[in-house]
Amino acid sequence: MKLLIVDDEPGITSFLKEGLEEASYSVDIASDGKTALDLALSNEYSLIILDWMIPVVSGIEVCRQIRKAGKMIPIIFLTAKKTLDDLVFGFEAGANDYIKKPFEFEELLARIKAQLKINLSVDNTLKAGQLTINPLSHQVFFASKEITLTPKEFALLEYLVRHMDSVCTRNCIMQKVWDLPYESDTSGVDVFITFLRRKLEKAGARNIIQTIYGVGYIVRERNLL
Repeated sequence: MKLLIVDDEPGITSFLKEGLEEASYSVDIASDGKTALDLALSNEYSLIILDWMIPVVSGIEVCRQIRKAGKMIPIIFLTAKKTLDDLVFGFEAGANDYIKKPFEFEELLARIKAQLKINLSVDNTLKAGQLTINPLSHQVFFASKEITLTPKEFALLEYLVRHMDSVCTRNCIMQKVWDLPYESDTSGVDVFITFLRRKLEKAGARNIIQTIYGVGYIVRERNLL
């Protein structure tokens, strides 16, 4: 799952990114409201952690614009704004939860998991043919057989299935799935595709991931039927 952290305090964003990545989440960071909006409206995030007092565009306005665009992604305000009026104002703007600074990371992690669970109760699991992916529990099943994947393998399969019938380039996988620079060496993607294919095939899920030579990989719906 990929999260977006919006905060202009480098110490906080660094602390959150490290902790959330240890919890197997992928993380993007924005330090101002304009960048946050650009990222939120052009990418697929599972949840946004949003500060109120950020440069260029306020957190409240970022929240409003995301909701205006029709995106119902969970948003948690993480802010020093502490009054009851502030809390009410945040919820009215479209926030799902509100945590006051200073905060405990364990509480934030629990709130994140709670929001993701609520969201999944609406969206349910990802299903493609006999393949079922549960983003919350990080479980994958083919028919009734569970496939054990590493966090990187799981993130790769989830990304490919979410973009079913679209070619996913190696560079995009490096950037969007593992949060590595666009110009990074992409040979690691091929290695993880090989690992992933072996595990899928062992469970009976053959020919799910197709290679588009010189470009990247694709999961085609017709191969899942």
